Amino acid sequence: MLLRSPSYAGKAAQAQEGDAYGVYQLAMLLIGMDAEDETSCLLAADALYRLGRLDDAHKSLLVALSQRPQAAPVLVRLALLQLRRGFCYDANQLVKKVAQSGDTACLQHMLDIFHHEDLQLLQDHCHTRALSILRARPGGSDSEAHTREAIAYLSLAIFAAGSGASESLLVRARCYGLLGQKKTAMFDFNAILREEPGNVKALCGRALVHLALDQLQEAVDDMVSALKLDPGTVTPEILSLKTEVQLPLTQGLYTRCRVLLNQCLHTGVPLREEDTQGLLAMGKTLIRINATQPSWRLLLTDILTGLGKYQEAGTHLQEALHLTPSSEAAQARQGLLQLKKGDVSAAVHGLQCLAERDTQDLGFLLRLLDSPERQSLVQTAAKEASNILDLGNPGQALSYCSLAILAGGNNPYHLRLRVACLTQLREYDRALRDLDRVLQHPAEDSDLPRRSEDFCTQGRLLLSLGDKDGAAGAFTQALALAPAQAQNSLLEQPGQAMTASVFLIHGQRCLEEEHFEEAWTAVQNGLLVDPSHSGLKKLKLRTRKVATSGCRLH
Repeated sequence: MLLRSPSYAGKAAQAQEGDAYGVYQLAMLLIGMDAEDETSCLLAADALYRLGRLDDAHKSLLVALSQRPQAAPVLVRLALLQLRRGFCYDANQLVKKVAQSGDTACLQHMLDIFHHEDLQLLQDHCHTRALSILRARPGGSDSEAHTREAIAYLSLAIFAAGSGASESLLVRARCYGLLGQKKTAMFDFNAILREEPGNVKALCGRALVHLALDQLQEAVDDMVSALKLDPGTVTPEILSLKTEVQLPLTQGLYTRCRVLLNQCLHTGVPLREEDTQGLLAMGKTLIRINATQPSWRLLLTDILTGLGKYQEAGTHLQEALHLTPSSEAAQARQGLLQLKKGDVSAAVHGLQCLAERDTQDLGFLLRLLDSPERQSLVQTAAKEASNILDLGNPGQALSYCSLAILAGGNNPYHLRLRVACLTQLREYDRALRDLDRVLQHPAEDSDLPRRSEDFCTQGRLLLSLGDKDGAAGAFTQALALAPAQAQNSLLEQPGQAMTASVFLIHGQRCLEEEHFEEAWTAVQNGLLVDPSHSGLKKLKLRTRKVATSGCRLH
């Protein structure tokens, strides 16, 4: 009935004829039946308030207070009336008693009875008082008591607001954080963000709670959202953290940037404006937090390069080079930016330093190039590798070979070039892996001589690793594809005697295992290389005899 009644701003006669007057009469009847009934006294006071009779309402509440001096519902109504009447000191004493009682639920029934502007007075008073308590908060054991007192005032402010109490919720959440009540703090931050998803301070606060709960992914999510909205507010929040807390968060932001940038380059899908803003905000914020961290300078360099802002990227790269002049990652990026300017030779020199050190980082940088840039890079790197190898420096040529392979997509020519480098460096296992990739490419008839030479090379590498059976198999395939060319190659290396010995040992093994066709092929290939080899001639006779007799060889 009170809610249906008009406010005291209307005509007095109309108000008296409304529901509020009826409620007042009913309340007085109930008081007459039981003068100590607190509910009836409150009902009468609320009705008088709605009728605009504030002095009478005040007197009614004083009567109720005399019966129950600590009754929170009475105290809070008196406080509200005193604020309305301008008696701030009296109001503060009353609010203090309510705060000490901890009974804020009593406000719930007043939200719809009391007018918004009056409740706003109460909210502002409680919020201001809480801030004063927090500013005066001492250290040591008394600190917690002051924080809890501030929480009580803030709770009153939040109840009085009904909605739109984001500032009070924000302060209370931080108070709960100070007390170590992380989940309660999270509840307040979530309440703010439900009403205001873009509240930057709430996003930062919730991020720190996530961090305290070891929920790094969620913490980074909130910080990224906040950075997109207002980097200037977020940076001081992160800087205020202790180093041990700041470190995982900044590392999480760095990793998020890297993942987002890699995903964009890998899929080829252009960055959305929102993602672009987020990347730039994260990169620049990390540098504001610690401008001496080279990896963060390089991150921002990559972001700006990916966005086509090469001049600005170069500025940050110079800072990184100043911090760590010998950084291969920085030198590689310098090479990339030089390629963007058209200096291919300088680009090759800069990028090759990662080819044997960090292929993952180099792969990322190569994705920042367009097709013509990459093609120029591949051709120049391969030519440089060949020239250096001809000068007898396989170690230096190796990184240029690897750059050509990574940028050119496993081109057989580049792989063979690296096989030559690795063979001279006696890295036979790596050379074999490269040769296997060459042999996986299909060969046309015109490529058969080249393929035969590949098998000769494979056999020589296997022989260097002590695998004579494997070498025999590779030599056999080479002779089958191009006999004359394979013979010449094998006579040159590993030489007539060694090649014949390889086939002899392999043929003997095949004969022992009763693989007669393989043994015969080994003998024939061996005699093709050395027709006068006595051991092979004897093995030929034994193989023919055993194969025709069907006897078991012991």
